[in-house]
Amino acid sequence: MVKLVYFAWVRERIDKPEEELDVPAHVVTAGDLLAYLKTLGDGYAAALEYPDVIRVAINQEHVEHDEPIAGAREIGIFPPMTGG
Repeated sequence: MVKLVYFAWVRERIDKPEEELDVPAHVVTAGDLLAYLKTLGDGYAAALEYPDVIRVAINQEHVEHDEPIAGAREIGIFPPMTGG
């Protein structure tokens, strides 16, 4: 089980702030996780429609989509951040 935490409009579209999820064995990287989540329902599909703009953090550290997720305790998923 891994804890997924959703932020900003990703959270709004999925309609939950976080969840614990059993990730299938074929889901190896952060990019694989995004593709898998899109299959879980309309909210997920809408939130992750453009995966290239989605940011991922594993254990509170930003990673690229090709980063392995094995051993992750927490994975954060959020839209691009803007400065200010």
